[in-house]
Amino acid sequence: MSLPDEFHDIAKRVNNWGRWGADDEIGTLNLITNEVVREAAATVRTGQRVPLALPLKQDGVQSGLIQGRINPLHTMVQINQELFGPGTVATSDDTAVLSLQTATHWDALTHVSHSGKIYNGRPADSITPHEGARFSGIEKAPHIVSRGVLLDVARAHGVDRLPGDHAVTPEDLDAAEELAGVRVRSGDIVLVRTGQVQVYLAGDRNAYGYPSPGLSIRTPEWFRARDVAAVANDTLTFEIFPPEIDDLWLGVHALDLVEMGMLQGQNWNLEQLSTACAESNRYGFLLSAMPEPFVGATGTPVAPVAVF
Repeated sequence: MSLPDEFHDIAKRVNNWGRWGADDEIGTLNLITNEVVREAAATVRTGQRVPLALPLKQDGVQSGLIQGRINPLHTMVQINQELFGPGTVATSDDTAVLSLQTATHWDALTHVSHSGKIYNGRPADSITPHEGARFSGIEKAPHIVSRGVLLDVARAHGVDRLPGDHAVTPEDLDAAEELAGVRVRSGDIVLVRTGQVQVYLAGDRNAYGYPSPGLSIRTPEWFRARDVAAVANDTLTFEIFPPEIDDLWLGVHALDLVEMGMLQGQNWNLEQLSTACAESNRYGFLLSAMPEPFVGATGTPVAPVAVF
């Protein structure tokens, strides 16, 4: 089954292949320049820090909806073991097995492909079982620190949480931007709040994943026009699920990651941030969202922090 004409039309309008050279592997992260970071640092006034990550735990967000993704399996391998003999300093150590996209995470540009291609026109078969992603693995992403902007779409609609069938549109982003009183600019990292993570926090991880509000296939053009560096939200699937166009599964993923070269983040907890932004009437902040540099990986856990 081929992708619909509407998808290909949007793809042509947002495509960034070759924009930063044929060898580029980081896409829109090129937009986070030293000047952008200096301006982001200048937004810090109080030093208030707001964590945005969900805990990594065995009863986490993964419910089996996405094949192969497991919640962390945490095992203690040493407990107060006196490695150098009786009476010496004792150590405890542990190990974990987890999917790299299990909870709060970044999708690398190689997370999806379409028509046999990944970002910048490279072949999808450059992702192999033993080496993983030879191009644009998550370790290629530089330090992800920039100005973050919360677009609180749920608050802009006057609700705590958008309904499960709500596709976040460019018009929604405009309304949330107006609420924020801030203009999204080149190099920003945009965080889109739907309120959906409340469902998981209330204990229902099945309903958290499906049905879910999320970004519309129309939003990549909005982000491309603003030259956004990366986008994250508070849902399992990032885009509306089920999709707004029949049989176009992960269309927003393909436009953002493959065509535009823009990182996506999912399962970010934006609830405390929403409160902090509303109370301070400040929706722009310094955002640190460093990826774990797993070589060849198509995603990574992240523990983002917003600093006011």
